[in-house]
Amino acid sequence: MIVDLPDTTTNDVNKKITGLREEGGALTLSRVLTLVIAPHSEDIVEDSIGAANFASREHPCRVIVVVPGDRSAAEPRLDAQLRVGHDAGAGEVVVLRLAGELADHASSVVLPFLLPDTPVVAWWPAVSPAVPAQDPLGKLAIRRITDATNGADPLACIKSRLEGYTAGDTDLAWSRVTYWRALLASAMDQPPHEPITSALVSGLKDEPALDILAGWLASRIDGPVQRVVGELKIELKRPSETVVLERPQTGITAKLTRTGKPDSLLPLARREAKECLAEDLRRLDADEIYRDALQGIGKVRYG
Repeated sequence: MIVDLPDTTTNDVNKKITGLREEGGALTLSRVLTLVIAPHSEDIVEDSIGAANFASREHPCRVIVVVPGDRSAAEPRLDAQLRVGHDAGAGEVVVLRLAGELADHASSVVLPFLLPDTPVVAWWPAVSPAVPAQDPLGKLAIRRITDATNGADPLACIKSRLEGYTAGDTDLAWSRVTYWRALLASAMDQPPHEPITSALVSGLKDEPALDILAGWLASRIDGPVQRVVGELKIELKRPSETVVLERPQTGITAKLTRTGKPDSLLPLARREAKECLAEDLRRLDADEIYRDALQGIGKVRYG
C-alpha cells in the first residue's frame, strides 16, 4: 500500500503511520533499527528504497527517505509518502520530500519519525558529506554508510573517507569485497605458511572496491602492493608460490590458481548494493579493519 500526503506536517504523517500500523497489526517492537536514506536526487530514490526493502527482510526497520527538493521555493513544504506491506519490505517506508528552507533542515524533519530506543543508521547512496559524522543526519546515527562507487571520482571518494573517518563509518565498496577477502585469507592459511612478499590488484579503474582491497592488503603484508588497470584479478606472491584469484568482469565464477596445485572454481558474483547494505546492517560497532584498509590505500603503488 502506498499513501501520498501532499503539503502535510510531521504530526499528520505520524498520525497516519500509527493508523496504518494498527490496521496492519505491525508492532514498533518488531523493528530493530531506523534506516535514514539521503539520496541526492530523485533519480536514485526507487533503487535506494528497493535495496532498503531487501535488507529489511533480514533487519526489520523503519526506512526514512529524505529527498531534497526546490530550495528556492518561496514557502517551506513537506510532501510525504508512506509505504507499508508489499511495498515496504519487512517494515514501513516514509518518503519525505522537502522544499524551500525546509530542505536545509532535514534532520529536524526526520527526528519525529525515529523509532524510540532503537539504533539509527544513515546511508548516503551516492553523494555523501566529507565528514559523515558531522552531517546533521549523521549526528543522529551510530552507523554511517557511504558508497564511493557512485561518486563522481570513485578513487578520490574512497581516499577521502580516511580524513573524514569516525568510528561507525563504513562504505559499501568495502563490503563489496568481503568474499574476495575471505577467499584470499583462506588461501593464505594453507601451507606453505610463508609471508606474502608482494601483491597485485588489477581491475577497472573506477572500482573503489579494488582500491580499498589493495589498501587492506597493504595494511596486512610487509611488501609492495600494486594497483593496475586490467583484467579482474588479485595476485599474491610468497617465496615458494603464487596465488591468483581471478574472475571475468561480468562473470559469476572465479578461479583460484596456486603454484603446483589444481585450479579451483568458486562462486563469486559481483555483490549488489542491497546485499552490501544488508551485510553492513549486521554490525553497528566500529569497523577497525575498514579504517586500517583506508590507511593502507596511501601505501599502494598505482600504475
